[in-house]
Amino acid sequence: MLYRKIGKTEEMVPALGFGTWGIGGEAEPDYSRDSEQIINMEIALDLGYRHIDTAEYYADGHTEELVAEAIKIFPREELFIVSKVWPNHLNKEELEKALKRSLKRLKTDYLDLYLIHWPNPDVPLKESLDTMAKLKKAGFIKHIGVSNFDGELLKEAIKVSPEPISFNQVLYNIVDKNPEKELLPLCQENDVNLTAYSPLKRGTLPSGVKTILKEIALKYNSTIYQVMLAWLLSKERVIAIPKASSPDHLQENLNAADLKLNPEDIEKLNKFTS
Repeated sequence: MLYRKIGKTEEMVPALGFGTWGIGGEAEPDYSRDSEQIINMEIALDLGYRHIDTAEYYADGHTEELVAEAIKIFPREELFIVSKVWPNHLNKEELEKALKRSLKRLKTDYLDLYLIHWPNPDVPLKESLDTMAKLKKAGFIKHIGVSNFDGELLKEAIKVSPEPISFNQVLYNIVDKNPEKELLPLCQENDVNLTAYSPLKRGTLPSGVKTILKEIALKYNSTIYQVMLAWLLSKERVIAIPKASSPDHLQENLNAADLKLNPEDIEKLNKFTS
């Protein structure tokens, strides 16, 4: 497994995580597949996943409950658990309540990482980050970060936060390359890990990039999705959190962390624009 440093610390996080959007429902809970989805997460952990990404918004908290069931037989200290606070809970009173609800649903005393899920212009960013810093000092959070912040907002967060901003989670994949214009260099310069969500863009790849991916995948005896992940993970400070719903895809994604693309192939994928 490939690891990344967390901020300026010597602590490490697996560069490939397990995304949980859609598990237990989307905006609303869906209990119909709970047993199946718990088993799938247990298989992921058995295979070696240790970085689990979730959020209070996912299935209105039910996803966190399912994560709790899946992780209960694994040593907590071996896991890196991430959750996110929704924009309507970013003032100081609501943020602390939201965190404690997430901890209760996850059946854990602390989060390894807590993120602002989306910015909220109606709540001062400093108020949110001051509250997160207080909760970090109280031991409820080990690291803090943001999600869906553009370059200007990330600069502001870095400036006003009493604690280091260690992560920014954004849409980033072989087609959605917008973070490369400003955000990724900014993260790299400031020791912020950029976590790529929707890193595989399954089913929606333009034919041009699919052709390039197939050519490169053939060279490495891999799948196009492994090449997509390996390309992302070739970037300094980048982490990816793909979702997978079968043991084969779980293993396929995990193996991508060990796939090293040569510089020529990386450059070929860098140059592709949709």
